[in-house]
Amino acid sequence: MRQTKSHLVRKLQRGATLCSTDMARLDDLTRVARLVAPGVDLVQEEDRPRRVHVVTEGVACRYRHLPDGRRAIVGLMLPGDFCDLHMSVLGHVDHAIGTLVPSRIARVDATEVLALVDASSGISRACWWASLVEESILREWLVNVGRRPSIQQVTHLFCELHARLRAVGLGGETSFELPFTQPVIADLLGISPVHVQRVLRSMRNQGLITLQARRITFPDYDVAAEFAHFDPGYLHLDGAPHR
Repeated sequence: MRQTKSHLVRKLQRGATLCSTDMARLDDLTRVARLVAPGVDLVQEEDRPRRVHVVTEGVACRYRHLPDGRRAIVGLMLPGDFCDLHMSVLGHVDHAIGTLVPSRIARVDATEVLALVDASSGISRACWWASLVEESILREWLVNVGRRPSIQQVTHLFCELHARLRAVGLGGETSFELPFTQPVIADLLGISPVHVQRVLRSMRNQGLITLQARRITFPDYDVAAEFAHFDPGYLHLDGAPHR
């Protein structure tokens, strides 16, 4: 009898019905995960990856370096997320993927993942769903960065992190451990670290969050979500129709 589910299985079950064999096969993908220090590239720009990476602990990100040396983060991979599920199809990648904090990363041959997808309609649907959710998150990030003031941007980001972590069994009902530093928030939202400090101070003063060490708590989650115009529908955590 299965006692626990990996973060990968917890996530993919949101998008498809997985039988016990599917879950066992997916668990096998992440059974061996190596500890990776923060700031290590898993994939570099122009690489031609032959492996798929899965985050089992920690956080990784997609990013681009600008000519002046600044970094723009364009995606976050949390526990249970594939980093580069379909990269082998593209031939080479147009961005880098690196760890933000000490993380455990499973590395799987792309051919092994493709074989699982071919062998199981449930896994195929789940992986397709995961890719579509990534696109949905990117669209919401474009709206967040392009059209919301900074305090709403950060609040929205925190609401998203809380929802995504809860979906894989991490975090509390109204709190979560912020898995990275303020400079990372700056690179995510395109603002300065100093401005991030000001925004966090304003959020605390307005009662949107409390911050102790790295524990973010929403005194009233509904108030914070309404303030940020956060609707979790774009995360599709209620699952897709199972066929």
